[in-house]
Amino acid sequence: MSYQQADLVNWTDFARTRSELGAAFLRILGYFREDGVKSIAAVEEAFRARNAAALVSPAHTLKGESAQFGAYRLSAMAEEIEMTARRCVETREGPDELIETVVALRPCFTETLALIDRDASPLVPRRPATFGRRVDAPTFGRAG
Repeated sequence: MSYQQADLVNWTDFARTRSELGAAFLRILGYFREDGVKSIAAVEEAFRARNAAALVSPAHTLKGESAQFGAYRLSAMAEEIEMTARRCVETREGPDELIETVVALRPCFTETLALIDRDASPLVPRRPATFGRRVDAPTFGRAG
């Protein structure tokens, strides 16, 4: 499956990670944000230098951290960069074929974090899912 077909965020896995991390969730999410910014900058810099070997480590880091939060599209993009860069190192080729993926990496990271932040914000009220009529829904036409 190509990264374009992967979910931006798999909310089931995201919820599982959130539950497993408990009180540490927001702190670890902050690390993901910081590490992601650094990893993407390193990937972009290595690509500009056409240094396939320098692409491997930051892409590998981004792949694992993204998958932890259910950010599968970002993880798949990072994996494509990592695996292609490893092949380029072995064959002594430049990583030019990665241009589209490298260019799309930062916007994907930004979009992913916006979704995660919206869900992770302690200010966003979370209501339990209900089926049928909402319990707190106003009753029109009847005295309540």
